[in-house]
Amino acid sequence: KFRMPTAENLVPIRLDIQFEGQRYKDAFTWNPSDPDNEVVVFAKRTVKDLKLPAAFITQIAQSIQSQLTDFRSYEGQDMYTGEKIIPIKLDLRVNHTLIKDQFLWDLNNFESDPEEFARTLCKDLGVEDPEVGPAVAFAIREQLYEIAIQSVASARESRLSKKGRRGSDHGSASKSSGLSMDLVKLFSFKSSVVRKRKDLDIYEPMVDLLTTEEVDALEAREERHAR
Repeated sequence: KFRMPTAENLVPIRLDIQFEGQRYKDAFTWNPSDPDNEVVVFAKRTVKDLKLPAAFITQIAQSIQSQLTDFRSYEGQDMYTGEKIIPIKLDLRVNHTLIKDQFLWDLNNFESDPEEFARTLCKDLGVEDPEVGPAVAFAIREQLYEIAIQSVASARESRLSKKGRRGSDHGSASKSSGLSMDLVKLFSFKSSVVRKRKDLDIYEPMVDLLTTEEVDALEAREERHAR
């Protein structure tokens, strides 16, 4: 059944709210089992701590609740089962730190811990900014969530394909074959454990410290893109 393929079944929540000339952006995880009244408590506390206009309370609460509702809509549904080794890609800027990396993740490991992985990664790469680790963990969880949603859709398609084969003995083989190939492409990783030389650069992490001028230029570009 549907759940995040990690030890803790947490929902990645992303907020980007503009109101009355002010903007609030944030990204964090939320336990879908927590009572819904905690959402309003969190929104009120956030507005108070950041000295935002009171109107932000409703905006924040509604955005969180909407994302929680989306997550809960998948609960109880079947997920595609089988070999699921998928690539996770990082391309993040946190304050002055730019980090890029790519690695493989086992979706069948329900004891995996993105936060611990991120801490270890930052330690190995010598990243000192304490905000980078949580951002890396969130990026991993966000991608795992997307894959989990795709696995529900794949399980549904597979179920419909089987019903179609039972209902008709003609013309279903090619469709079924096509679906199987799609699932293999999406969820399987068939290759040697030894990486090819041309792939070495892809899997090599890159960390760069940006100057204040470079950060200002990037933020200005992001602001223009957002508008």
